[in-house]
Amino acid sequence: MEIKYKKLSEAELGTFIDMRINQLTEEYTSTGREVPKGVDLKSALLEYYHRHMADGTFVSWLAMDGDKIIGTSGMSFVEKPPYFTCTSGKLGLLSSMYTNPDYRRMGIAKELLDRVVNEARNYGCGSVHITASDMGVKLYTAYGFKHNGNFMMYNL
Repeated sequence: MEIKYKKLSEAELGTFIDMRINQLTEEYTSTGREVPKGVDLKSALLEYYHRHMADGTFVSWLAMDGDKIIGTSGMSFVEKPPYFTCTSGKLGLLSSMYTNPDYRRMGIAKELLDRVVNEARNYGCGSVHITASDMGVKLYTAYGFKHNGNFMMYNL
């Protein structure tokens, strides 16, 4: 088996979206919650990825075993007013980190993470943020991510 890496293109977008929905479902239900009924996440994701891939504010690297996508990553780029530790004001929002269970513990997630972090660095981001699943915390901590005790969220 030879794992290859490539950037996400329109050709893989349908499979990428299906994998993203599976990942979100796995994470959501692992906390004992039920996935809300009637949410058209597929259409919302398709619109998001089309728009942000086109304007360069979303990039994804894929891990491939032949023609099969076995791992995904994603980085969205946002901008806010500059501050002391991020004078560019540009932030990377990490998402879509997922490895097929049959391919876990092989370094694939670390390679995907490294590729999208480099994309954020090249974009000029001063930091990368993530809301990590329990499974991902070990990977992100080993990579050098730090917990931010001040992070808060307000749902609208």
